Amino acid sequence: MAQPSSRVARQLAVSQRSRVRWSQAATIAGFLLPAAILYIGLVLLPVVQAIYYSFFCWNGLGPLEQFIGLANYVRILGDSAFRGALGHNLQIVVLSLAFQLPLSLGLALLLRELGRGQAIFRTIFFLPWVLSEVVTGVIWTLVYRPQGGLINALIQAVVPGAPETAFLADPQTVLYALFVVITWKYFGYHMILYIAGLQNIPAEIEEAAAIDGCSRLQTLRYITLPLLGGTIRLSIYLSVLGSLQFFDLIWVMTTGGPVGASDTMATYLYKYGFQRFQLGYGSAVAAILFLICFSFSLVYQRFAMRRDFE
Repeated sequence: MAQPSSRVARQLAVSQRSRVRWSQAATIAGFLLPAAILYIGLVLLPVVQAIYYSFFCWNGLGPLEQFIGLANYVRILGDSAFRGALGHNLQIVVLSLAFQLPLSLGLALLLRELGRGQAIFRTIFFLPWVLSEVVTGVIWTLVYRPQGGLINALIQAVVPGAPETAFLADPQTVLYALFVVITWKYFGYHMILYIAGLQNIPAEIEEAAAIDGCSRLQTLRYITLPLLGGTIRLSIYLSVLGSLQFFDLIWVMTTGGPVGASDTMATYLYKYGFQRFQLGYGSAVAAILFLICFSFSLVYQRFAMRRDFE
């Protein structure tokens, strides 16, 4: 029997590769399609819908009839209460970067030096993150109580006769009191991230530095921290995004009070969108919050995390 020509053989090979490609594409699409449908239906469409609602004066009950264009956005930018809420979010961001993350990193470095008992301390420090925000808020509301609260009891034990202080009712102290709770709850999460990053650093590199005469501080500064850079950048990214979106913990403890002293963009949104039935205005606040978070995410990943992705 005659052998097929080289052209026929090439056509058969191309046809077989094409069938393999289509089979692979169908398999990939089969795995990705359910997740893509959920992402589009639960993330992208609600965002687009909120942006659409933001151009209307709407109470959430009747039909969308009163189109007002950018009036909601102009009102937001001119509202001192919103600017105050944005300032509180930024203040939480700065405090988190200045205190919470260094505390988490320091504890991670200390736990790495521990021999026995390391797992116990890791579990103890991580436990607050497991609690829900509502449970955490209720517990710390009792801790901060002016009468019978743990904080005031400790102060009076150290300074007998000290006046009882309502930390959550004082506009000067409420945001710092909330930040203590935020740090208590979330430092364990970032500590675990740092511990995981430290475990990926080869011990031989630090041992070689010690043999070459580097002190512990020099090893930490020039070897450990640079090699931990990817984890630190990720921790900063998550901390900033979380600080910009704080809602439930603050709402449970103070509902944004007193007199808006602990309002964030999320609590401001909830008050106007759901309590005052101004869904169009609340949607505009949500669109601005989304724009701030999305812009930060793009810029940070483009300039700070580019090396990690590469």
